[in-house]
Amino acid sequence: MSTNAYPRTKRGVARREQILRAAEAMIGAQGFSAASIADITRHAKTALGTFYIYFSGKEDVFRELVLEMGQLTRAVITKAVAGAPNRLEAERAGLKAFLQFVIERPSLYRIVEEARFIDADAYKAYFTSFARAYAAQLSEAAAAGELRPGDAEVRAWALMGIAKTLGERYVLWDDTSDIDHVVDEAFSMIRDGLAP
Repeated sequence: MSTNAYPRTKRGVARREQILRAAEAMIGAQGFSAASIADITRHAKTALGTFYIYFSGKEDVFRELVLEMGQLTRAVITKAVAGAPNRLEAERAGLKAFLQFVIERPSLYRIVEEARFIDADAYKAYFTSFARAYAAQLSEAAAAGELRPGDAEVRAWALMGIAKTLGERYVLWDDTSDIDHVVDEAFSMIRDGLAP
């Protein structure tokens, strides 16, 4: 969370959001080191000093974007899997939702990837938090007989690794990929590996 106080007015909330979106665009396109606060405020069409009302520096806004990606990803996947009839179908729906999200927000995804080098704690927190919730869901599904028994934590990290790598290869590196085909192929392997 930002070290500066959260705005109390609608205008302040809108301005802060405008700066966040500009930071997402600039850092996502140029990388953390190359993108300057001046680039961010220029893209946000706001004064340089305004940035410091909401964020203490570039590291602060970067950390906030990593946290935001985690929250948004979980929300998108939670919504996508809500109607799934079982855990295996939830895996398919979740993978597709994740890849679609990467298509829609590639800059935010690149920021998370860069966090490994810029803010290792935020990077670790992003994946650890996601894995904890994911493992709990997999454990519940195994207990209900929807998945064969196994180490839910290892499975969560392995499945996250699949999604993360597919996002890089089939979205960031090649934005013309047939996502349905990618999901079908990956799901075939996941299903056969997790089926009871």
